[in-house]
Amino acid sequence: MDGQEFTALAPGTPMTGTATTGSPGSETLDELLARSAQRFGTPQFLYDTGAIEARINKLRAAFGGRFALSYAVKANPNPGLLAWLRDRVDYLDVSSIGEFHRGRNAGWEPARASFTGPAKRDHELREAIGGGLGELIVESLREARRASAIAGALGRVQDVMVRISPDRVPKGFGGHMAGQTSPFGIDVEDVDTALPEIAALPNLRIVGLHIFSGTQSLRAEAIVENYALLAEIFRQVSARHDLRPRKLVFGSGLGIPYHEGDMPLDLGAVAAETVPMLDALRAEPRFAETRLTLELGRYLVGEAGYFLVRVVSIKRSRGRTIALCDGGMNNHLPASGQFGMVIARNYRMHLVGADPEAEPVDVDLSGPLCTSIDRLARGIRLPPLAEGDLIAVHQSGAYGPTASPLGFISHGLPVEVLATGQGLVGTGRVSLCVEAPR
Repeated sequence: MDGQEFTALAPGTPMTGTATTGSPGSETLDELLARSAQRFGTPQFLYDTGAIEARINKLRAAFGGRFALSYAVKANPNPGLLAWLRDRVDYLDVSSIGEFHRGRNAGWEPARASFTGPAKRDHELREAIGGGLGELIVESLREARRASAIAGALGRVQDVMVRISPDRVPKGFGGHMAGQTSPFGIDVEDVDTALPEIAALPNLRIVGLHIFSGTQSLRAEAIVENYALLAEIFRQVSARHDLRPRKLVFGSGLGIPYHEGDMPLDLGAVAAETVPMLDALRAEPRFAETRLTLELGRYLVGEAGYFLVRVVSIKRSRGRTIALCDGGMNNHLPASGQFGMVIARNYRMHLVGADPEAEPVDVDLSGPLCTSIDRLARGIRLPPLAEGDLIAVHQSGAYGPTASPLGFISHGLPVEVLATGQGLVGTGRVSLCVEAPR
């Protein structure tokens, strides 16, 4: 965990070099997971801050500091995690006024936050602008006009970044937010008409451009091609409208290997092709003072999380073995295959404390819900399971509880825990209630 890929530590691997133990090398991953489950219960999400710090350091080293880092709160809005990230990444990107308040409650200065989202309501704009938001990411002319009117009523001039929707996204991304009909941003073919209108609004100040067009790519060549596409759009739009942007946001799209057979992204290969491109952009006079920013969520936190569940009972049904667990799709919808997956594939997972000599067998894992779609895995190879066994679902640090139907069938909420240099820190049960700023 010293900056190398951390897709899946073997159960007996010492946690050397991470922030999770008081004595490096004294505790294995399985010992940590078992201790946390014993102390805080299950179902549980455990987030290893040492793994996140290693990923942050790897990103900064790979790009040589050319990119500032902006964390997309939607990936994981855990309050303890947001507070921990405050002094480790540069910016916070929120997608609702609730996330804005979460960031402020975690100690983030509002001026370090940007606000994206295709359907911001007037009260959200009012609260964000009045609350000292850094940049509003404008996604339409209508939104720009509303924001200007609201800023004027508050006696403010709001900094904005114009989000552009490209007309294509390279092959190799798991999700596309451009290159087709899209609710996100202003279509690149319409931006020359829209930009002058936005610039003329009296209470907005254009300080940059923003593009996030694709997600979850494990192909270095696709990411490099996308960054080149983004850089050229930024270059052409800025030249045509004589912009000297303070900030340009590159949506990252960096993916993580969720499933067996997935190969981790080669970040070094991405950086080797991207760094010269960034240097060429910054060499142009209009971008000499521009801060290039990488916006990312799952790539920072996804692989650092584990979803822990206990086996409640084992049953046989028509020739198959089913392990019934105390947590399921109500806690972790993506792991059930119901979160944008066309073909459901099992997440990586393992039996905590398994006998390394045990012969794996096929087993289905189901949760506690009265619905046939509550399945965590089908036909996964695990050592023979028994009641009370602890299973760890990997790649669970992003899009876990808050992307899941937590209220479905009214089971108890999962607990969230940070593994930090101070030990295990329980952050309470997942809460969807968002407080106003303190």
